[in-house]
Amino acid sequence: MTASQENKTTRRRAPGMSPEQRREMIIQTAIPLIAEYGATVTTAKIARAAGIGEGTIFRVFADKDELLQACVAKALSPEHAVRGLDSIDVSQPLPDRLAEAAEALQAHLSRMGAILGSLGHGGGKHPGTVRGAGRAESTSRIRAALAELLEPDRAALRRPPEQIAALFFGLLFTQPRTEDEPDLSPRELVEIFLHGALSGSTD
Repeated sequence: MTASQENKTTRRRAPGMSPEQRREMIIQTAIPLIAEYGATVTTAKIARAAGIGEGTIFRVFADKDELLQACVAKALSPEHAVRGLDSIDVSQPLPDRLAEAAEALQAHLSRMGAILGSLGHGGGKHPGTVRGAGRAESTSRIRAALAELLEPDRAALRRPPEQIAALFFGLLFTQPRTEDEPDLSPRELVEIFLHGALSGSTD
């Protein structure tokens, strides 16, 4: 048996997955490829990266458009970001909590931007309107998780935790990015958010 035949045999004998598990595995494999190639990425390329036959993709997705839809929905989903926020230790000082939150949310926003940017400018057929949780719902869930992180310091806040959470998320979402100025680190963002733009005495 040649190495190629052995690989094919091994592939066929891979441990069985449920359709849901197979879909999730394919989506997770496809997302970075979509970020790199946009909608022009082929199902053959995705299958090779996943270590499966191309036909396996079409056992759990009707066509490439449905796969693209599922990947965009996954990238926009707040689930991963919310889990990250929920895992932050609320016994830490507020600046430390918010720095961890900023890091988790910047990763979430970068992931969203990579997928949507590639599909918008990478050529090929755009998958169209994304089904699933909308951006408003996603934002609401993230703000609620942020508010929970702020709750222990409610008495020290100028506004309710829910409003402060919205402001903090807005700062992360609208942080200007220019080629000649590096992004602020999570800690720098938190310092400016909590203490303002002034570095010291204005006298």
